[in-house]
Amino acid sequence: MQPVILRTQRLELSAPAASDIDEIFAACQDADIQRYTTVPSPYLREDAEGFIEKTARWWDEGAEATWVMRHADGLAGVVGLHRLGNANGAGEIGYWVAPGFRGRRLLTEACRTVIDWGFSPDGLGLARIEWRAVVGNVPSARTARTLGFRYEGLLRGALPHSSSGARNDGWIAGLLATDDRSRQPWPVLGD
Repeated sequence: MQPVILRTQRLELSAPAASDIDEIFAACQDADIQRYTTVPSPYLREDAEGFIEKTARWWDEGAEATWVMRHADGLAGVVGLHRLGNANGAGEIGYWVAPGFRGRRLLTEACRTVIDWGFSPDGLGLARIEWRAVVGNVPSARTARTLGFRYEGLLRGALPHSSSGARNDGWIAGLLATDDRSRQPWPVLGD
């Protein structure tokens, strides 16, 4: 699969490139990114270099579609559709936002565009997109809820951390191509 460029009102979403290494490395020093995502901890410059190589391979293999969120002020974050290429027409969305870009609603904007492309017959034509996060990652859960994902439950010990080897409990939610995408109540968020 060839990388696809997506655009929103404030962002360009494009494949990570070697020119992004320094900004990815800097963003991934953030304690929350290291705690709640699968990035290595500690995060080294070599990890950012390897990420660029891996994302190019994933695009080529059709296994994952990963974009850098490019804003006029710099690299705002990363969003991707993972676990692609299976026969069941499903994928999983994942994302992180650089600390200086949080609170601007850029992630919601980017995710809506990625979800639209994922469900579109001109994109991946998926039937379902899942979201998973380590229990306690409330900002990620709020974003998923805003995007219309339906909370589906708790996955015990399902999310391994890449560096520590620890297994975390996870929340899971799903969104179907046929869902209306209105904000849903989530019991773990108190509504």
